[in-house]
Amino acid sequence: QVQLVESGGGLVQAGGSLRLSCAASGSIFSINTMGWYRQAPGKERELVAVISSGGRTHYADSVKGRFTISRDNRKNTLYLQLNSLKPEDTAMYYCAAIDNDYWGQGTQVTVSS
Repeated sequence: QVQLVESGGGLVQAGGSLRLSCAASGSIFSINTMGWYRQAPGKERELVAVISSGGRTHYADSVKGRFTISRDNRKNTLYLQLNSLKPEDTAMYYCAAIDNDYWGQGTQVTVSS
């Protein structure tokens, strides 16, 4: 069974930065499209960014130019660099192995104004 474990969330002031990590167990990581999603209280879960097994990326308009998704297939780890954070970025952030529909438990990001 594949496990995805996120880390790196926390409390940061507006304009600050965080780096989220998602460590994956199992052998599916390198062949999966991986993604970061987020869910704020009272809102639906939304896509933040995805990266294909070959490294192609796609971002939600709301985070373009501020967030960067990357992956290290040797380490089975997915990353999300969050820069220029805004209070509206406050949410629980989840990583997902999209092709196999596996999800982590999430890491909380809180941005204060």
